Amino acid sequence: MFDHLFNRPAQEWALLALALLIAIPVHEFAHAWTARWAGDPTAEAQGRVTLDPLKHLDPVGTFMLLFSGLFGWGRPVPVNPFNFRSPRWGMVLVSAAGPASNLLLAAVLGVIGFRLGVITGIDVGYQRLVVQLIAINLGLALFNLIPVPPLDGSKILVGLLPSEQAIKVATVLERYGMLLLLVLVLTRATGYLIGPPMGLLFAMLTGL
Repeated sequence: MFDHLFNRPAQEWALLALALLIAIPVHEFAHAWTARWAGDPTAEAQGRVTLDPLKHLDPVGTFMLLFSGLFGWGRPVPVNPFNFRSPRWGMVLVSAAGPASNLLLAAVLGVIGFRLGVITGIDVGYQRLVVQLIAINLGLALFNLIPVPPLDGSKILVGLLPSEQAIKVATVLERYGMLLLLVLVLTRATGYLIGPPMGLLFAMLTGL
């Protein structure tokens, strides 16, 4: 997983760290803002409706993103679904908001930077940052859409299922989710799951 870990030049580390300081806060801010919009003030009361990286970085999730360059997560945004105007759909929207925000940011950067040709007129260092931002945002979004707790995809899946099935699936996921996620990460299965769609989206956005 980390074969390339010690082969990265200092500049690449700096670009990756900067990209994370943008991508993770955007992801978690989207969760918090959507929760407030849906009727739950919990995240706002804890100061999470902000783009301040210090409010959103999770040590383990950031470590995973920093050293894998492919997947990871931020500090979970606290929500109380009973405060939502619609508990079921509120949870689905809040969960989907994080990955959607990263996909949107990647799309905006790709279209403006590459499809409109803006990136050709900027410094090479900024070009590399834009490329890194697109890749990190795509990886963060797709990884979090995997339907395994504590990732966003599990909450989206449960929220979209009929009530009876949702209860059964939620019970199984809560019991075995973390173990399954650990297996996926350690066996590199996450790379096989999100690598192909990530590569396709990256090529579509950048033409690279």
